[in-house]
Amino acid sequence: MYLRNLSRIPRQCLANLPRRAPAAQRFASSSASPSSVFDWSDPLMSKALLTEDELAIADTAERYCQEHLLPRVLQAYRDEHYDKKILQEMGELGLLGATIDGYGCAGVSTVAGGLITRAVERIDSGYRSGMSVQSSLVMGGIYEFGSQEQKEKYLPGMAKGTILGAFGLTEPNHGSDPGSMETTAKPHPSKKGYVSISGSKTWITNSPIADVLLVWAKLQETGKIRGFLVDRSQCPPGTLETPPIKNKNGLRASITGMIQLDECPVPEENMFPDIEGLRGPFSCLNSARYGIALGVMGALEDCIARAREYALERTQFKGNPLAKYQLVQKKLADASTDAAYGTLAAIQVGRLKDQGKATPEMVSMVKRQNCDKALQNARVLQEIFGGNAVSDEYGIGRHVANLFVTQTYEGQSDIHSLILGRAITGIQAFV
Repeated sequence: MYLRNLSRIPRQCLANLPRRAPAAQRFASSSASPSSVFDWSDPLMSKALLTEDELAIADTAERYCQEHLLPRVLQAYRDEHYDKKILQEMGELGLLGATIDGYGCAGVSTVAGGLITRAVERIDSGYRSGMSVQSSLVMGGIYEFGSQEQKEKYLPGMAKGTILGAFGLTEPNHGSDPGSMETTAKPHPSKKGYVSISGSKTWITNSPIADVLLVWAKLQETGKIRGFLVDRSQCPPGTLETPPIKNKNGLRASITGMIQLDECPVPEENMFPDIEGLRGPFSCLNSARYGIALGVMGALEDCIARAREYALERTQFKGNPLAKYQLVQKKLADASTDAAYGTLAAIQVGRLKDQGKATPEMVSMVKRQNCDKALQNARVLQEIFGGNAVSDEYGIGRHVANLFVTQTYEGQSDIHSLILGRAITGIQAFV
């Protein structure tokens, strides 16, 4: 039918149609048609969807990460050590709070912010976690919900990395159920204009080194959840402790701890003025979840690159490279496909977010899918290394351990399934 319809087009119009190259030329070597060459590192040409500014930002972030983070990540992971100067280095490049307008921040697109997280997570999820908490959870929270005085006091220093932040929501007894939090705030018995906060938060990235901690607590009088900026410099001895959590199996290159508050006096002016309930913390988490969704694609892409290089260099069975064998090629093909699809989906959601059209469920979908696929494929690619995968020098095991955590935090994968299920059916499955 379509061929017959072509005969009805006036001949003079056919001259204006784009002409295809002869078949022999179309399927010739890459040198004849460089634009059509398959790029294994960007299979679906996601770069074609980026603006010049976004490409430049991604290049800056990639160069910094490869030149300054990669050389020290292995030892940092082994020693479970995080150098807080890293956040200052990122601040000098404008990588912190990059999507925020003003206050010393770059004001870039959501996609550009995601490309920064992808570059950092290509090195290590722990480094990305430290940056995401600073940028999305704390700076983003202050920018969206803080008073003008709070923004002016904290955001410029946080953008430079000279003021470090932590985000306190998760509690020892309440991970996926933050509505049941036990941390409380009440009028201080002896300090007028202050509240007294008591409670514990756990698995808090950056808490041992943070200068300001965004803590969510229930008002004892009303039960409403409010956000408070707990400034370490304002806390008397014994009222605030932030012990580190050591001997982790993953995210060892970032620092994780607790927040322990014992009648800690916090000025009422440090409370977010208007936001109440879980909408505040969930809004912060939504921005961070988007960064994770694109970030984990960087980790998976690094796994693909490492596995590909190993498969090409390692020879077995009559001197053949591992890359010659079908099972190895299938592992690489599956991982490459999921990384390409995940990247495109994240870019689409980022575009919708900047247009005001994104929903939390969209972010849940890409966070869940990309984290699940990154972990699944990294585990499978690990098999290509055989026994050598046990050695941390090959890097693949570090990514696998980290990606389990990314699938778990800021909404465990099954929780995001329930969020999507509720949106699809209209039925609440959490209770």
